[in-house]
Amino acid sequence: MSQREKIFEMLKGFDTVMLVTVTGDGRVESRPMQVADIDDRTGNLYFFTGRDSRKVDEVMENEQVAVVCQDERTQYLSISGVGLVVHDPTRARELWKEPYRVWFPDGPDDPTLRLFVVEPRLAEYWDQRGTNKLEYIFEAAKAYVSGDRPKIDEGDQHGRVPL
Repeated sequence: MSQREKIFEMLKGFDTVMLVTVTGDGRVESRPMQVADIDDRTGNLYFFTGRDSRKVDEVMENEQVAVVCQDERTQYLSISGVGLVVHDPTRARELWKEPYRVWFPDGPDDPTLRLFVVEPRLAEYWDQRGTNKLEYIFEAAKAYVSGDRPKIDEGDQHGRVPL
């Protein structure tokens, strides 16, 4: 599996991620967001948001965004890219799930509903599942005893990939 494929395989394991934006005065803001969709072809991530949300204002001032993912202990993923806000009722209806009604009482046709799209540019991952975890534990123990840094397997355990 290529590193790009690995990133998207890992990403599909996360239902909720942290979406990071930058305010007009340069402060970093983050909030948990439920992933509505991941485009298999482009890698674009889709989230539902309200048009009056702070994150909408922030991305209008600075399009640079990040998506950060972490499971309980073994997978970490960071994606940087460009954020944009789209009003696309047809796509919103395609992606709609009933739990979203909590935020959008009028359903997918709610006039305030927008799609927040992240177009990924660069991703970095750390994967310590299964044998990767055993390899990491071994390398960490070896480094602890020797006073060296642990050797991390580029490609399987760690990768930095332009998207």
